Amino acid sequence: MDENYLPVVVGVAMVGDRVLRLLFSDGTAGDVDFSAEPWTGVLAPLNDPAYFAEVTVDPEAGTLVWPGGIDLAPEPLYQQAKAHPLLAA
Repeated sequence: MDENYLPVVVGVAMVGDRVLRLLFSDGTAGDVDFSAEPWTGVLAPLNDPAYFAEVTVDPEAGTLVWPGGIDLAPEPLYQQAKAHPLLAA
């Protein structure tokens, strides 16, 4: 694999209150907990649990997206998911 390869998000599922289970293009899977995140400014709508639950993956960009144009880059999410990996049974 190219050392400059940056995995992108290919799957997302809600698994708790503002906790997302993410799957990346290199097969890494992990949970990212946003419950303590202080969303402000343009990201303030993410404080609404109903809005947060509308998360999807932009298949072209490999990012998490919400209605209205909010998105989160995959690189920091990848690091967080790697810190809390899911292990195959």
